[in-house]
Amino acid sequence: MYRLLIALTLCTVATLAAATDSGSTQPLPAIQNSGDPEKPGWFKESFLDIREDVAEATASDQRVILYFYQDGCPYCTKLLRDNLGDRTIGTLARERFEVIAINIWGDREVTGFSGESTTEKQFAADLKVQFTPTMLLLDEAGAVAMRINGYFPPHRFGAALAYVSERRERTGQSFPDFYAATNPREAKGKLPEEGGFLSRPARLGEHLDASQRPLLVLFEQPICKDCDELHEDILRREAVAYSLSAFDAVILDAFSNEPVQTPDGRELTTRAWAAELGIEYTPSLVFFDADGREVFRTEGYLKAFHIQGALDYVSTGAYRWQPRFQRYLAARRDALAERGLQVDIME
Repeated sequence: MYRLLIALTLCTVATLAAATDSGSTQPLPAIQNSGDPEKPGWFKESFLDIREDVAEATASDQRVILYFYQDGCPYCTKLLRDNLGDRTIGTLARERFEVIAINIWGDREVTGFSGESTTEKQFAADLKVQFTPTMLLLDEAGAVAMRINGYFPPHRFGAALAYVSERRERTGQSFPDFYAATNPREAKGKLPEEGGFLSRPARLGEHLDASQRPLLVLFEQPICKDCDELHEDILRREAVAYSLSAFDAVILDAFSNEPVQTPDGRELTTRAWAAELGIEYTPSLVFFDADGREVFRTEGYLKAFHIQGALDYVSTGAYRWQPRFQRYLAARRDALAERGLQVDIME
């Protein structure tokens, strides 16, 4: 099965690339919607004037969450069912936040942060929403107090709500520090290791000069069950391992003081570099091109289909001609389905 998936993935990439190289102006296949996951009745029925929503929430001593979703999104369903369906998390969200749902492909009118009039889909594109769900947790000035790109498991999502509802960002305490202090979890307690990855301390600038291959930096930490799952399950799958082989890769402890030379040649601690990059979640996968420029990242809890999709999205250069990762995934899934392979994206 995995060999078949590898072959079909290569065919899919070739098909999509050929369509682009030929100069075709035909759009990529549309997202196949399987129905809008039912949202809680307490979500705000907003006129989508974001400044007005922030002012109303502030008057009620609440904050605003912009929840970006798409129909047929299994991670959105999981968020609504498992996260907000939890009594403690759901109560915290309902009492401390006004949650406003925005369809990343929708056409409803939105009045944005500066008073500009746009559509849901353009608003999402301008905010570089690449994953669903994406959640922007806003402060009283309408600035982003915290951004969640992709799905957070309940324990981490609940901590994120607590962090923002308690205005912790004003204290200078980072979310990773807050989370580590309040949510100890069982994990192996050591940083994962992978054969063939770059050694530490990493000299990434020097390596890129010699390699000229794209670089994948995995920001992780020793106490991280999601990191363990990534290495013990997802990266062990043959199709994913094949896609990973296109990269030079390194695993860094996001919160350590271990030295690292960044892709642009600067000497920092890993912790300082992670903070500079805004790393809030482990594992976070940050992709750099052969010139050391960041071109893509994943920061949520993802299964194999999305991890392999991200690897191929970068290694094939698809990010250059298709800036919407969700469109790329939809075309990829449709192409596989046309060849008779149905993929369970939550496997």
